[in-house]
Amino acid sequence: MEAKRDQNRITTLIAASSVDGIIPRLVYADPTSHALKTNDGNTGSDYGIVDAVRDENRIPVAMAVSSSDGITPVELYSSPLYNLFIQSS
Repeated sequence: MEAKRDQNRITTLIAASSVDGIIPRLVYADPTSHALKTNDGNTGSDYGIVDAVRDENRIPVAMAVSSSDGITPVELYSSPLYNLFIQSS
């Protein structure tokens, strides 16, 4: 899976697969509302990835900072349906 690019060669958002934490996956957004498609309420799995996974063009998956300590990098996961995993509850 490769990140898509616009006419200016800016890449789209990709995240690591929620299935294995390794395979880069696209993240979808609604074309009308521009809201991210999400899979809410997931606890997910920790695959222990410490460095950002990259696609075939060396584009890294999205990372965030851990809400537990404010320091540790955490991969963002995308489901098999390209929904970004979140946990709002």
